[in-house]
Amino acid sequence: QLVESGGGLVQAGRSLRLSCRASGTILSVFRASTMGWYRQAPGAERELVASITGSGMTNYGDSVQGRFTISSDNARKTVYLQMNNLKPDDTAVYYCNRKQGSVDYWGQGTQVTVSS
Repeated sequence: QLVESGGGLVQAGRSLRLSCRASGTILSVFRASTMGWYRQAPGAERELVASITGSGMTNYGDSVQGRFTISSDNARKTVYLQMNNLKPDDTAVYYCNRKQGSVDYWGQGTQVTVSS
C-alpha cells in the first residue's frame, strides 16, 4: 500500500513537499523497486514527474527539471517530491508509483492546486 501526503493549495512561486510511504512493503523489496511520482491534470493523460531507482538514479519530466527533486529514505520506505517554484500548470492529482518488475502499484493520489 502506498500512502501519500503533502498535497494542497499554494500560490505560484511557492513550494510543497509530497511524501509517499510504502507501508506493508518489506525493505528489500522497496530497495529493489523504482519509485516515482506521476500526475494527471483534468482532461490530460497521466505523465511521469520524477522517478528514482533503488540505487538512487533519478529521472525527471522535462517540465519539472530544475524545479522538482525526488529523494528516497530507504529506512523509512518513503519517497519524497520537493516541488519548488510551483506554476499553475503544475496543478494536477499526483500519484505515487512503485514498479516491481513489470508490476505497477499506485497510491490513491493527492491533489496539488497552484493558484496564479
